[in-house]
Amino acid sequence: MRVWVLLAGLLTALASHAEVAYVSNEKSDTLTLIDMDSLKVIDTIDVGMRPRGIIFSHDYKYLYICASESDAVQVMDLATHQIIHNLPSGEDPEQFALHPNNRHLYIANEDSAVVTVVDTVDRSVIAQIDVGIEPEGMAVSPDGKWVINTSETTNMLHWIDTQTHELVDNTLVDQRPRHVEFSKSGDKVWASAEIGGTVDIIDTVSRQLLKKISFKIPGVHRDKIQPVGIKLTDDGKYAFVALGPANHVAVIDANTYEVLDYLLVGRRVWQLAFAKEQSLLLTTNGVSGDVSVIDVDDLKVIKTVKVGRYPWGVVVKP
Repeated sequence: MRVWVLLAGLLTALASHAEVAYVSNEKSDTLTLIDMDSLKVIDTIDVGMRPRGIIFSHDYKYLYICASESDAVQVMDLATHQIIHNLPSGEDPEQFALHPNNRHLYIANEDSAVVTVVDTVDRSVIAQIDVGIEPEGMAVSPDGKWVINTSETTNMLHWIDTQTHELVDNTLVDQRPRHVEFSKSGDKVWASAEIGGTVDIIDTVSRQLLKKISFKIPGVHRDKIQPVGIKLTDDGKYAFVALGPANHVAVIDANTYEVLDYLLVGRRVWQLAFAKEQSLLLTTNGVSGDVSVIDVDDLKVIKTVKVGRYPWGVVVKP
């Protein structure tokens, strides 16, 4: 009976063109699908081992899944929700970024200290670029010129030229950088440092530090404040930063860099995604096994949705 209920919910969501959130559960080896109208789970799909990073193709035909312990990037057909093939990913893929050309995928290989560049059409490796130790975060600039990788142990941002696939510069940041995000205009880069407990804002042209943001939450020990996922609103108003085991999301004025508020969410908040034209923000909360839904206008948590074990990544299909 439960299968039919889930199937009916999924078909209803697809038929009504409702937005659907896809959540990777790294200890369940599954994806959880959430209908963004009802804010209810409508399906659970088995995937490869330890899924973490997930992103859509720019035309929303495919979902790419970093199945880290399967040493594969899986490709899911979003029309059928079937895994149609694997891409050559290198060892232990964790995060990745897709070029604006909708073809070149840049994959961080944590165990081998390289970034692997894959042609998603030919399903071939076109470059492997040596970077720092334990690469993780990946981002491509809006103009497609730059790829940035973060190395957790080297504590650097590595700037890769997408034309030559060469590493051309490094920017030192605080300890254990985990995530990097370009502003919509591409003129700035936001990088979180998990152990450093900070977020650095870097000028894209000079590749120099503009601002360092620190956090202080009443009643929470500073060692628990570990910035990871970052999301910036398109209007340039807010930056949201997931603070890991501090169990809060920081709300930052993206112009003044002032921390405006801390929103209590689930345990070990990890990654973030917008929904409903950025009126909602979703957070994956690994230890509590749920997703928090934040109203961006009111800056309040309005819903908690139970998902699989240790949710990691989240993306929303419009």
